Amino acid sequence: MKDITHIYFLGIGGIGMSALARYFHAMGKQVSGYDKTPTKLTDELIAEGISIHFEDNIDLIPEGFKSEISDLRSHILIVYTPAVPKSHSEYVFFNSNGFNIKKRAEVLGLITESARTIAVAGTHGKTTTSSLVAHILKTAGLDPSAFLGGITQNYKTNLLLSKDLSAPSPLERAGVRSLIVVEADEYDRSFLTLHPEIAVITSVDADHLDIYGDKGQVEESFSMFANLVEGKLIVKKSIAEKINSEKQPITYSVDDRYADYYASDIRIADGYYHYNIHTPKGLMQNCTMGLPGKHNVENSIAATAIACELHISEVYIKEALRTFGGVKRRFDYQVKTEQLVYIDDYAHHPEELKATISSAREMYPGKKITGVFQPHLFSRTRDFADDFAASLDLLDTCILLEIYPARELPIDGVNSQMLLDKMKNAKRMICQKKDLVEEISKMGVEVLLTMGAGDIDTLVEPIKNKLLEK
Repeated sequence: MKDITHIYFLGIGGIGMSALARYFHAMGKQVSGYDKTPTKLTDELIAEGISIHFEDNIDLIPEGFKSEISDLRSHILIVYTPAVPKSHSEYVFFNSNGFNIKKRAEVLGLITESARTIAVAGTHGKTTTSSLVAHILKTAGLDPSAFLGGITQNYKTNLLLSKDLSAPSPLERAGVRSLIVVEADEYDRSFLTLHPEIAVITSVDADHLDIYGDKGQVEESFSMFANLVEGKLIVKKSIAEKINSEKQPITYSVDDRYADYYASDIRIADGYYHYNIHTPKGLMQNCTMGLPGKHNVENSIAATAIACELHISEVYIKEALRTFGGVKRRFDYQVKTEQLVYIDDYAHHPEELKATISSAREMYPGKKITGVFQPHLFSRTRDFADDFAASLDLLDTCILLEIYPARELPIDGVNSQMLLDKMKNAKRMICQKKDLVEEISKMGVEVLLTMGAGDIDTLVEPIKNKLLEK
């Protein structure tokens, strides 16, 4: 990587790709890229000095990134995401002309090879947990870098950087490798390229069956990831038996007293969770966290386990838990008044929907919960249709948008009407995106949830503005 001077990203606007682009830009490399559509994130990258275009056109690739001279070409790296089709003309150009092309996961693997890497894996919970781990390390003054799968509320970015990437830190000068926190993505088995010293596995629910085929293959992949861990493996107690690892895992749970780390005396007061954390070395009393939902208390136990295994002081851990603001689009409050609450969430799997809706019920008992859900991927909708219907039935009123296809072509018979037909909730409907804002404004909502991993986030500001008008 030291010899690489120019890095071009195919799909630069993705949450993982943009973090890498920012990382190399901060190192002084020349960075440019393509994405399908402009977003707030690509606007930010452009404002930071990174050149981006939005048309699949070889002529728009800056000259410095497509040299025909082999000696210069050896200093150019092309990074792509699997979401970019192999028929993409820019990909075809780079591939057919012998450029050095790597997947995003491979590049992240190269970065983690030379650092003390803390990797957080799991089908759910990894973004919040990895962001909280990074916040604890920052609070303790350990100055990590972190590649995250969301925009942290505390730092307003998906990338945290050590203070000076161009010079070795005091720890590195003392022979101690720098710390990196990464969200370990299971999609396309990407996390198998990493080199974790410490790792957490939060969940192994069936997902990405278009890649894995069945739940058994998902669990096998997580077991392979567990066996990459060089140091300590931390696993949620209830899934420990599903991970076939050579290591004896350290376990955690929200309330299982047989786990190595668990919580007790959990209560809600003034919108905060208050609880104690039991650790192998004793009791950590009077912990406080503002994120809603017991699943987030459990995520905080996982992050605390990492911190304790790194011998971080209890004072720093408790301070970080108290001040952690969460992650954008993870139970993200848009409006919060006595009359109206509007929350936006990235939930796109049945278990995530259930956690989000249950958290809203827990925080706002007696209130009517209205949910808008945009299904993500035809294959995921097909594979978990019954589970989606059961989770959405937890709402008082459900509005379904059409399926967001992302990288997929339509599958015959798989659509939002199919989900609607499987639901039992009497108050359910399908709405077109263009009509959603007006439809919501007529409903007299008390607690509103928008949920999904597609482009539903583009409707958040219009919905918020319309609600505030009233």
